[in-house]
Amino acid sequence: MNDALFLHRIHFAFTITFHYLFPQLTIGLAPLIVVLKTLAIRTSNEAYNEAARFWTKIFGMNFALGVVTGIPMEFQVGTNWAQFSRLTGGVIGQPLAMEGTFSFFLESAFLGLFLYGEKRLGKWGHWWAGFLVFLGSWISGFFIIVADAWMQHPVAYTRLSNGGFSVSSFWGLLTNPWALIQYVHNMSGALVTGAFVMAGVGAFYLLEQRFVEHGRIFLRVGVVAGIAASFWQVFPSGDLHGKYMVRHQPVTTAAMEGLFKSQTGAPIVILGQPDEEHRRIDNPIVVNKVLSFLAYGTTTAEVHGLNEFSKDQWPTNIPLLYFSYHVMVGLGTIFVAVMALAAFLLWRRRLYVSPWMLWIIMLCLPFPYIANIAGWLTAEVGRQPWLVYGLLRTNQGYSSNVIAGNSMFTLLGYMGLYLVLGIFFLFLIQREIGHGPALASTGDERSRAPITTT
Repeated sequence: MNDALFLHRIHFAFTITFHYLFPQLTIGLAPLIVVLKTLAIRTSNEAYNEAARFWTKIFGMNFALGVVTGIPMEFQVGTNWAQFSRLTGGVIGQPLAMEGTFSFFLESAFLGLFLYGEKRLGKWGHWWAGFLVFLGSWISGFFIIVADAWMQHPVAYTRLSNGGFSVSSFWGLLTNPWALIQYVHNMSGALVTGAFVMAGVGAFYLLEQRFVEHGRIFLRVGVVAGIAASFWQVFPSGDLHGKYMVRHQPVTTAAMEGLFKSQTGAPIVILGQPDEEHRRIDNPIVVNKVLSFLAYGTTTAEVHGLNEFSKDQWPTNIPLLYFSYHVMVGLGTIFVAVMALAAFLLWRRRLYVSPWMLWIIMLCLPFPYIANIAGWLTAEVGRQPWLVYGLLRTNQGYSSNVIAGNSMFTLLGYMGLYLVLGIFFLFLIQREIGHGPALASTGDERSRAPITTT
């Protein structure tokens, strides 16, 4: 592979991976904060308001880092991927412009009101500000998904004489079936992150015997949201996404599953290592006929293997694709199990007095981040060797006049800068969690009440 092209890809992969650590939490927390505000109004319990204020601060920190790390990517598309920008800007530029013009400004404007305007807005005005922050963040996610989905499954476009693309139907672009399926799958993944983070902090407070009332609220809201989002992530959103990929990206599906030869009644590989050279899976643990059933709804269906496609159509890094996919699926299965067990204990009124379960929830906190990043790696690595699937190859879209040395220099600079930003962010988050919800500062003894079974 061309050295400059390789570094451009690594550069963008690094910046977008680091960036997505922050939006996935803001997207996941936004509806949960609205839930907390709703409960505060319905119950007149000030602890819910305190909980909402606490998580809004966490939201604000993530939002700020998301903006800071997101802006460089806009420039990077023009500097490192100028050909791609020139050829596809007529299509993907429209949803990305709408994301910035409408949803981003909606989210940022009302976030300011939500953070600093509670006394002036009143309880219902403050609720609406929180709801519009949630709406803005989720609309923002939709427009970004529309742009990415067009690269995965191009629709509603016209090819121009200069090789570029233009939109033939903006409504067709917005209603791309791939975009709709990918959107619900991505947003439920972000909600899993928000739920695990909220529940994990609640578990930490209960284990520490600090801010107990708030810890119970965090756990209860996080577990209820977490079990719903985790199940939704697997079915129907994950199931629909998988079936759609089988139809429209069969070579990607074969590489994800490590299926080198077409099979009738194809098995699903639980564990194993792909050997691309010998076209096999080493040390496989398989469940027979399950892949055929998941792909086509019958155990007798034939699933196309990599042998049916020319090698220049194969994803360029099959091991990375295979392991990313299996990490995502494996962690998703664990999330369902953990949240189902936590929900059972919550229903039985034993969750708050089960330290072993609290430890599990708390230690699971970083894994949704890993699962979401692995999911995006699966999508983007699986699309290779295409920038726009079936239409524009990756080696046709990069900036050939930006040499490898320039890309390496800026990559190292970003790594150093983001390391500093990451440490600063963790320090702020640790300090905020240490301070806890504002109820503690009033000296209210409820914040240090002993754990009970209710």
